[in-house]
Amino acid sequence: MYSNNNIIKIKLVGLVGLGTMGKIIASRLVENKFEVIGYDISLEARRAAEDIGVKVTERLADIGERSDVVLLSLPGPQEVREVVGGENGLLSKMHSGQIIVDLSTVDPFTTNEVARKAKEKEVEYLDAPILGRPVSIGRWVSPVGGERKILEKCKPVLKTFCSKLVHVGPSGAGNTVKLINQLMFSTINAITVEVLAIAKKIGLSPEVVFNTISQSGAATVSGLFCEVGKKIVKEDFEPIFSIELLCKDNGLGIEMAKKYGAFPLISSYVQMLNEIANIKGLGNKDTAALIKVYEEFMNM
Repeated sequence: MYSNNNIIKIKLVGLVGLGTMGKIIASRLVENKFEVIGYDISLEARRAAEDIGVKVTERLADIGERSDVVLLSLPGPQEVREVVGGENGLLSKMHSGQIIVDLSTVDPFTTNEVARKAKEKEVEYLDAPILGRPVSIGRWVSPVGGERKILEKCKPVLKTFCSKLVHVGPSGAGNTVKLINQLMFSTINAITVEVLAIAKKIGLSPEVVFNTISQSGAATVSGLFCEVGKKIVKEDFEPIFSIELLCKDNGLGIEMAKKYGAFPLISSYVQMLNEIANIKGLGNKDTAALIKVYEEFMNM
């Protein structure tokens, strides 16, 4: 149990979603002496979480009934709506004073809808998506939307896996920042794939081109370029982040932008490439596998 007289006492943290991100979040919470109760529809995920010290339950409502703070780590908007506001969802058992913090990548419109339902039950709601890869846990940054005073209450929990929490505005603002980031991610991924495919088509070694640029200190070099480029050179398409997930995130970002009247030209073209890769059965591969689409276009 974490005790801080200036914030609150948190006895039990609920965690819904024990997949790749959820499991490592749970691990950090347990390491920091929090009592954690977890739920996932996957029996395998529940067993894996139990092995690291999480008390698992087969009933989602148990999480809502017992937890002081509930964290969500879910695939997308539909899952968030069902988990929070469904017939047997969290809100069916939650009460005044409890807090839900959604770490998932969803759109701000879903968050506002769900947050309103939570408010009707006097349950507080924050959107706090993660900026960072699973391996960089502890160095993650989270843009947080919602009331600042609620964020202050949750800091002891969130600081176990985030190095920085940035209050960016009202409900949904955290999701907005995350989706803007994902639009950038998708574009950097696509141009990295494109330039290495062009190099190969011209007759240059992609490895030589990648090593030259990545070690140059040029302004064009980013961490994502280095990560994706290395996987392309090694032809290693085991997913750190899958094309399917990127397609989902980029699509949410595009739809968000359109609803505000800001048509995203570059992101929309990139999304076409992501969707082609999905159609060709590459959805479960790393985003670097987008090069397979280029290689077919270029008849390589």
